[in-house]
Amino acid sequence: MRLRDATWTDVRDCETDLAVVPVGSTEQHGPHAPLGTDVVTAEAVADAGIERVDHEVACAPVIPIGVAEEHRQFPGTMWVSAETFRNYVREAVESLAHHGLDRVVLVNGHGGNVDALREVGGRITRDGDAYAVPFTWFEAVGEHSAEMGHGGPLETALLRHCAPELVREDRIDEARAGRAEGWGDWVSYSNLAYDAAEFTENGVVGDPQAGDERRGEELLELAGDALARLLEAVAERDVSRPERRE
Repeated sequence: MRLRDATWTDVRDCETDLAVVPVGSTEQHGPHAPLGTDVVTAEAVADAGIERVDHEVACAPVIPIGVAEEHRQFPGTMWVSAETFRNYVREAVESLAHHGLDRVVLVNGHGGNVDALREVGGRITRDGDAYAVPFTWFEAVGEHSAEMGHGGPLETALLRHCAPELVREDRIDEARAGRAEGWGDWVSYSNLAYDAAEFTENGVVGDPQAGDERRGEELLELAGDALARLLEAVAERDVSRPERRE
């Protein structure tokens, strides 16, 4: 059940306490991929996971702006502070819980959101407002995860499978020419760079040409299966908090 398409009576009559909140970002993804890449991919994975489970699941509208100041030198990028993001996500989840949808999986498509989502999930759960767990799709695709960059092979592959019309195929060579091979500028296990523009000319990290449609199909299968397993676990979990140890 998509909340944006449902009526309030549909939600009243549904028999589930399980919800998914897709979370993305509006930020540069190189010259070939759209600013909304993380929105498109988060929604696609959310849909893939939901269709694989027997439980009814309410799917909230996507949260489209995240923690993305590291891309601020590239026009069109939007961001909020980590504090604002955490507060927004928390209050969105609390509103779902108010209507009985108090088991929530946050399906994330942006690396900059990861730490904030884990923190807010813990806060929501410990305070007893709901049970909230973050899931980042590109961490759940097996050996492919090692090649996650930015506008690189994984994101480009998933876009080519889910929304091929959004990929500017005539700009792939440009994207490859200005890319970085890895994220950051590392010395002694420390990243000296805070912004993407410090190490990539055009915002791309990794080779987008290595992400074809067939690979995108495999990524969606892997991420969808992983999300489905998580949804089943969240639906069945005892979410009461442990007692103080004596």
